[in-house]
Amino acid sequence: MQTVVLDTNALLMPFEIKMNLDLELKGLLGDFRCVVPGPLIGELKHLDHKYAKAALQLARKYDIVQTTRSGDDAVIDVAIATNGYILTNDKKLRVAARKQQIPLIFLRSSTHLILEPAD
Repeated sequence: MQTVVLDTNALLMPFEIKMNLDLELKGLLGDFRCVVPGPLIGELKHLDHKYAKAALQLARKYDIVQTTRSGDDAVIDVAIATNGYILTNDKKLRVAARKQQIPLIFLRSSTHLILEPAD
């Protein structure tokens, strides 16, 4: 079973573009498990975004993985620790993940996710 590490914008994405995240991921990976780095919970609690509360509720549906890092570093650390994919549309995080050879999942069109394997 593949692990998918969600960043903050991945948690907001289903509400912004009306996408069923679990269904999209199942179509890409089959069986999977989503995890959220613990520091992102605090980030969502303090985020000034109209979907922040909904994204926080979604994040709590998944496994929360504690890490001493924060932000993008937390996402990368959890992906390395779980040998997982990172789901993000953040360009800076995608560049950092590629440097670490972490496979990515991101939004290619307005409604479909694509998988980019590690090099």
